[in-house]
Amino acid sequence: MEVDKAIQERKSVRHFSEKKPSWKEIIECIDSARFSPMAGNIFTLKFILVDDEKKIKKLAEASQQDFIVESKYVVVVCTDSSLTLNAYEERGEKYLRQQAGASIENLLLSLQAKGLSTCWIGHFVDSLVREALGIPEGIEVEAMFPIGYEPIEKGKAPRKKKKIMLDSVLYFNKWKNKRMKSVEKLNV
Repeated sequence: MEVDKAIQERKSVRHFSEKKPSWKEIIECIDSARFSPMAGNIFTLKFILVDDEKKIKKLAEASQQDFIVESKYVVVVCTDSSLTLNAYEERGEKYLRQQAGASIENLLLSLQAKGLSTCWIGHFVDSLVREALGIPEGIEVEAMFPIGYEPIEKGKAPRKKKKIMLDSVLYFNKWKNKRMKSVEKLNV
């Protein structure tokens, strides 16, 4: 799948079919996250691939999002921030957020390209996720991604993404400037 197509077709899916994805394909998608930019080339992310139904149920409870139990796998993304914070101090906090987002987007696009579906889960009780998966203090839980196949529902049109026009988010050279070059007035 071309990257533009993956970007445009990617969406959040909150229901999954009974078909179980290949865990090897999911690992290939996780591997794509390694190629995102990292401050100082210090890779801070860790991934936990969960297929244990009891643990998936605990993750659903920790996030108060019941649909997660329909998935066959959940990927939990964590950050070990110590090296980045030692290298960049306070500025490292910003870098950690940026690189987690970049890596997660690589994961999302790779899942899309393989025909897998997911939903970015950012709302959860950290301590419950830590407890369920044995994650130590000092490791930040960034997000969770239940993974499966989107169910095919007969007679139901696919949900369309809200279209945001480029001119509503793009400025040139300064805030709110909508033109690349200034328009020169003609003297008549």
